[in-house]
Amino acid sequence: MQLLQGALRTYAWGSRTAIAELCGRPVPSNHPEAELWLGAHPADPARLLIGDRSVSLLDAITADPAGQLGERARAGFGDRLPFLLKLLAAEEALSLQAHPSAEQAKEGFAREEAAGIPLDSPVRNYRDDSHKPELVVALTRFEVLAGFRDPHRTVELLRALDVPALDNYIGLLAGQADSSGLRALFTTWITLPPPALSALLPQILEGCVRYLSGPATERRYAREVQTVLGLGESYPGDAGVLASLLLNRVTLEPGEGLYLAAGNLHAYLHGLAVEVMANSDNVLRGGLTPKHVDVPELLRVLDFEPLTGPVRMPAALSGSPVLVYDTPAPEFSLSRIDLSDGGQSHPVSVDFELAGPRILLCTAGSVTLRSGDATLALERGDAAWIAAADPAVTAAARSATAQLFSAAVG
Repeated sequence: MQLLQGALRTYAWGSRTAIAELCGRPVPSNHPEAELWLGAHPADPARLLIGDRSVSLLDAITADPAGQLGERARAGFGDRLPFLLKLLAAEEALSLQAHPSAEQAKEGFAREEAAGIPLDSPVRNYRDDSHKPELVVALTRFEVLAGFRDPHRTVELLRALDVPALDNYIGLLAGQADSSGLRALFTTWITLPPPALSALLPQILEGCVRYLSGPATERRYAREVQTVLGLGESYPGDAGVLASLLLNRVTLEPGEGLYLAAGNLHAYLHGLAVEVMANSDNVLRGGLTPKHVDVPELLRVLDFEPLTGPVRMPAALSGSPVLVYDTPAPEFSLSRIDLSDGGQSHPVSVDFELAGPRILLCTAGSVTLRSGDATLALERGDAAWIAAADPAVTAAARSATAQLFSAAVG
């Protein structure tokens, strides 16, 4: 059981306040802080703090896979940590993106390796051979575009914009209001020649402005339309703005989760969240970014089935303050532990899942962890690595209330 120092990633869409404030550092930060990686991904592994030195978690696992990972994790995933835990802070929209299935990732990685495309090449799609299911849990209100909306509702939205230039596209989807119609319309929009896109987008944005100026009782899609206007301003001339019209617009309140399996087109828009995923960095982008967009490859991996009810509420373990976010992903599980002091410490077991390694992240208050004779204090923003060989771990609040997230093998 050791303190774990995350690897900070600075991207332009990140926040200068959210992660720094959570971790108790001065705000604003010098650069936009987008993600704090807590895991053993080769691109940026976290570090174990041992006395006055630090050791890469990746190196520690490589040196002692049996002790760090345990037999169950090794049997399923070999000598690598199968999950990556993150803090994610979006001040601006992330790129519109999807992730491949396990089969697609293996094939794509092998294909690009055979083609000799360097791993750090900006046109590389597959940086490893793993799929990337992911679960995000909001710490603040968290705004998301996630999965294709029911096509009947999308037809209703497009008609409400009252843009004549949309009529043919509306007819395309209305005539086949299913995944095939969504595929046809998305493919048409994402491959529009620049002159056609430049002519269509301003008309749609003008329709959005008119829509928001209408009677409040007729603005059922106000949130979706406001999002399109915001993206149109930030990414002028980007086909991803058109694609956003086809996606579910979701708001997660603190504690609510969103699970995204392979192929679901999505974009995180704004907010602070805990995210856990398979230990992969494979991203196929569809717009809202200056980075590489490989449209044919994106179309190969996208799932055009409408995504319904994407928000996930955690389920409480009986007689315990532990809340579990259920997903089908075998690489990870995520649980939240809401602790209270009540005038005295009440230890809670964090070994409620199957044996194996885990990462604990304190997101509110402060806690004391105990494993055998060893104790470890976590303040808000601190994380701990629990090796498979460590004795059973309990957590107790050191403040009136505290919150702890636990990521483990699924």
